[in-house]
Amino acid sequence: YKGVTFAYMALLKVDQVVHPGMDQPALDHVSFSLSKSAKLAIVGETGSGKTTLLKVIGGILDAQSGAVYLNNQKVKGPSEQLLPGHPEIGYISQYFELRNHYKVEEELEAANKLSSEEFDVIVEVCRIQSLLKRNTKALSGGERQRIVLAKVLLAKPTLLLLDEPFSNMDFFHKRIMKQVLEEVYLTLGTTTILVTHDATDIFTWASEVLVLRSGKVIQQGKPQDIYYHPASEYVAGLFGEYCILPSPINKRPILFRPEQLKISSAAVGAWKGSVYSVKFAGGYFLIEVLLDIDKRAIVMHPHGRFRQGEIVYIAINEDIGWYV
Repeated sequence: YKGVTFAYMALLKVDQVVHPGMDQPALDHVSFSLSKSAKLAIVGETGSGKTTLLKVIGGILDAQSGAVYLNNQKVKGPSEQLLPGHPEIGYISQYFELRNHYKVEEELEAANKLSSEEFDVIVEVCRIQSLLKRNTKALSGGERQRIVLAKVLLAKPTLLLLDEPFSNMDFFHKRIMKQVLEEVYLTLGTTTILVTHDATDIFTWASEVLVLRSGKVIQQGKPQDIYYHPASEYVAGLFGEYCILPSPINKRPILFRPEQLKISSAAVGAWKGSVYSVKFAGGYFLIEVLLDIDKRAIVMHPHGRFRQGEIVYIAINEDIGWYV
């Protein structure tokens, strides 16, 4: 196609969005784009602007400046239309609600825009077949959330927004919800943005991660890249245990995750230290070692047979490597 230029067309574009806050902007010139069928997780500490960003994207809050575009069309805020929200964007807040004294099937049928076959697919994907005859008032929190998800999906959204979908859930229901979200993606391919303050919840789900702090984008990339190459200690801390040690090559500081280090029997090429604590972490132990170079190391180990004060040597786990 000589003379024709093909431009990348993002499904969603967030362009220099600013939203006012109390002492500082809740969102400070936030920009990013998202392709179709992507799974984006927005993570950050409490008050970093995650929920505010999600609401601006969904047209539930106005941006002070900047704009959001879905399929190259501007998403209008509540000041620009009678009812807040966007017909192609499904938004589920962390305070999701259902009408009481209704059967689940009645609640779903009122929102359904799909054929009976498509309806059955949504019911199966959300694992709510056995709940259809139940009264909404008699549902558990995890069951109610799956009903709300099904209700939103029945409107056939182009973009799905989930605010803290794993909050206030025990491990059992969190596991089910994660499986449901994966099945939603595999079956429907719905482009999804998920907000969470616990970054470890999204490792196996997200195709991309965006990290916020004080309303600013700190880092964006693949989960593995951000985990092993965080832009700052703030980002590193969101994704789990870490320590910073001098490179054995040039002494420059390098961030290590616990699995990137090992306890060695040889002193050569290793850091010497004493065991400070041994903690069971489920399937492995975390060994905290106080090093002679006045640094702390955290090592993942298959067993915890170490005594406090025991002298050990810490080396780089070459099977994983600090260069990952």
